[in-house]
Amino acid sequence: MKKLYMSTLLLCTTAVLYAQNVMWQKDIKSSTQDFLSQVTTTIDQQYLITGSSIQANNNQPSTNNQKQNNGYDFHLVKLDQQGKEVWEKYFSGQNHDFLSATVATQEGGFLLCGTSFSGKGLDKKDASKGGSDIWLIRINEFGDELWQKTLGTSQDEEAKSVIQTTNFGFMVAGNVQNSRNGFGSKDVTVTTLDKNGKVLSELILGGKGLDEVEKMIPTPDGGALLGMYSRSSEYIGSRKMEAGSSTINYQPKTTNNFGEGDFWIVKLSKEGKVEWEKNFGGKGDDHLRTMAFTSSGYIIGGESRSERSGNKTVGIEEGTDIWLISLNTKGDEQWQKSYNFKNRDILMGMNVISGKPSTKGVLLGGYTQAEGRIEADDETFWMLYIDNNGNEQWRKHIKGESRKKEERLSDLKMNKDGSIVLAGTSAEELGRENWKIVKLGDSQIDQLIEKQDIKIYPNPVSDYCYVEVGFDFKEADIILYDMGGRQLQSLKTKNKVTKMNTQNLIQGAYLIVVKTDTQTANAKLIKK
Repeated sequence: MKKLYMSTLLLCTTAVLYAQNVMWQKDIKSSTQDFLSQVTTTIDQQYLITGSSIQANNNQPSTNNQKQNNGYDFHLVKLDQQGKEVWEKYFSGQNHDFLSATVATQEGGFLLCGTSFSGKGLDKKDASKGGSDIWLIRINEFGDELWQKTLGTSQDEEAKSVIQTTNFGFMVAGNVQNSRNGFGSKDVTVTTLDKNGKVLSELILGGKGLDEVEKMIPTPDGGALLGMYSRSSEYIGSRKMEAGSSTINYQPKTTNNFGEGDFWIVKLSKEGKVEWEKNFGGKGDDHLRTMAFTSSGYIIGGESRSERSGNKTVGIEEGTDIWLISLNTKGDEQWQKSYNFKNRDILMGMNVISGKPSTKGVLLGGYTQAEGRIEADDETFWMLYIDNNGNEQWRKHIKGESRKKEERLSDLKMNKDGSIVLAGTSAEELGRENWKIVKLGDSQIDQLIEKQDIKIYPNPVSDYCYVEVGFDFKEADIILYDMGGRQLQSLKTKNKVTKMNTQNLIQGAYLIVVKTDTQTANAKLIKK
């Protein structure tokens, strides 16, 4: 079992120094090569850190005389707002299982999405479909399993991304290798499921080569945007269809690549139909990593080794640069920008800072690998902030009190209060990757966040609501009154977001008052 450690940080910036308040750092120690995939923020601003680990002390009980697993397992650690462990869980098959993506559900809890090389046994309840499969596990907020599902064929599938749809179902994106009815050596698969894991439809997309999905994000119309790394030309020709394949929708790629590898973006409707597709690239290798929705459309981001060529209108300075493309909701280009940290720059996360009426800017996170000459800040988490037109405003490096030789950011998330959580791996030597999670506040980001003294959501409420305090405090009393002034509940908290149980309230209006050491605020709550 990994042990959790708390330490403080020192921060280094590459531009003008601004105040950054390091709230906490959590190190999850390991003696093996652990993979951190994502940090997922819950509605009450707690954090689920997810990835894949080999358990140091395997305490799983043997069942039905089956051997315990000594390979990689799904590894989950939930942290509260102060960075303290709430719970730790593993989900194990009898072979390697890699957790790729996680989504927080609107009802509470999470859906885990990973790649499984395991058959039935231990925590895995379904037999292998053949090769590697996509393994889905839905859990509640305490990490208890609600249901699980194995998706796959006789070929190799791998999971990459998952979103929840507007009807509380899910869309799961992954890749399938050498699909019998596919288009190339590797195609993209998108499966739509209802909230209980029943498969509703499947879409296979691909060109005449290799295509890999990297990211899927929900769109406001209930659909999804797919971001793919494509080494394919358009698919021309017919395919031999097998019996039973009519339940799967096959969509060939209709755009050609410009170089070795391109960004391929596909917009899906809420029914899972292709609405439009775009291909961006230069003559070299360009690798899409992440995407985000803005007030004007979408930001597509990744790395580029291409000079100005194809439909890439910005060049590179050195090594691999960060390349961003802004699209409107129809997929038309608005602008392109390139950013450089002097070596192989890797983009891993993207968060939009929303404002009224338009997006204020985008916060990027990643790391830089040394190629040849070693720069002082290589292998260090970095943040880059740009305005709504892609113009760089500032960049900063986050090193930490005990910086290791190799530190690689996996994900970053910005909270509603403007605080930022960065999660990645930290290693002194290859094969001993610790997980490193940092929460910090940034004065420049803080100035951009529109805050209310008190915010209640959902409102009107059925069972539970969340009280969010928009100003700084050490400790607060949250008091619930009826409209006659009678006190019904009182809670003490140190959290910016606090969950309240309203199940026993009758229909009507109530008043929530927040009293702190600095000020008092109140807001009306409606029980429906």
